[in-house]
Order: sequence, then structure tokens, then C-alpha cells
Amino acid sequence: MDGILIVDKPKGFTSHDIVDFIRKRFRIKKAGHAGTLDPQSTGVLIILVGKFTKRSKELTGHDKEYEACLTLGITTDTLDGGGRIIKKENPANYNLRQIEDVFGRFLGEIEQTPPMFSALKYKGKRLYALARQGVEVERSPRKVYIYRIKITRFIFPHIYFAVKCSKGTYIRALCADIAEKLGCAGYMSELRRIKSGPFTINQAISLDKLKHLPPQELEEVLTE
Repeated sequence: MDGILIVDKPKGFTSHDIVDFIRKRFRIKKAGHAGTLDPQSTGVLIILVGKFTKRSKELTGHDKEYEACLTLGITTDTLDGGGRIIKKENPANYNLRQIEDVFGRFLGEIEQTPPMFSALKYKGKRLYALARQGVEVERSPRKVYIYRIKITRFIFPHIYFAVKCSKGTYIRALCADIAEKLGCAGYMSELRRIKSGPFTINQAISLDKLKHLPPQELEEVLTE
């Protein structure tokens, strides 16, 4: 069986958890994903089945679109809601115009330092593994591109926004950098991937539906 399965990943699962479930549930030996989603994040997760695992690099390289929320006043060690709170403060009562001005500074090509809690490697070790040991290493900033970023709702201290970005962009880091420019603590409290390349959330199948899908019917929900 070969193809691409678009899953709407729920919160609380790693991308590997979903791949492992697909393998066991549908008795598939060869499966992988194209583009990791953190446990705290939801939405489009591309699962590659059979010979389509060879297209991992190609499909991981697509632009992505997200819906996210930046919450002001708190910083966590992971930069998202799954981490330990390392700073807490009462943020200034910013108005929407001030926030839009700061968001606008992140359009186009920007430099971004990858978070310590990430799957990148340093001397053969995953950064998140080092971070869990309390070790922090120097990470070189990387250039990424923000094609579009728009605030969709502002309910202080929560800033909801939509963003389209290039591969390799960490929305957690983007939230932290925006908060820093505002002059306060902040973390990514929500993230939902709604598009990866040509694949959208409307094409995605929920984990619950997959749990009840007869194994012989998997091929019917695969795409190319």
C-alpha cells in the first residue's frame, strides 16, 4: 500500500506517536511523516506510506500555514504551553495598533534562532535531550521567510494570528521574538497547522476516525 495520508493531529501526541499508531493499526511496515508537529500543536500532519516515504524531503520542504495564539505575561522554557514557567509578569496594556506595528516588523525574510527544545541535532544529540538535562548550547540563527502574518483576534493578553511561512520556521520562536519586541514575556499558547504545501486541514482525517476505520479501507483515504 502506497500513498499520502493527511491526519488532523490532536493535542498531546507526538508526530511519531501518530506514525506508530498508523503502522500498528493498519499493519504497515513502511511509514513516516513529513514535517514534525510538537505535542502541544494540532492540525495537518502528512503521513507517508510505502514508497511515498522517499518523498519525505520534498514534502517537508513546503511552505506552511498556521493559526496561533501568543499569550503575553508568561515565558516557558519550551516557548509553548507544555513547558515550565520561567518568567511571569503583568504586561503593559498594549493597544491593537501597537501590536500590529510589531507584528509588521516580522514580514519578509527574518533571522530566527531555533529553540533548545527542538529536534535539531548538536554533535549527534537532539537539542531537546540536552535541554532536558539542563544543558544549553549555542545555536546559529537561520533565515526563514514570513509571507503573511495577520492578527485575527485580540483579547488581552491573548493575540490570535494567522501566518504563512517557509519551511523551518518555529512559530514558538516567532511568538517569543514578537513578545520581546513588545518588551514583555510571552509564549505560544496555541498552534494549529492548517496547510502544508498543497495539503489542507479540510483534507485531514481525525485520529478518532482512523481508530474506527477498517484496515482494508485505508487505501480509500490515501492521496498522492
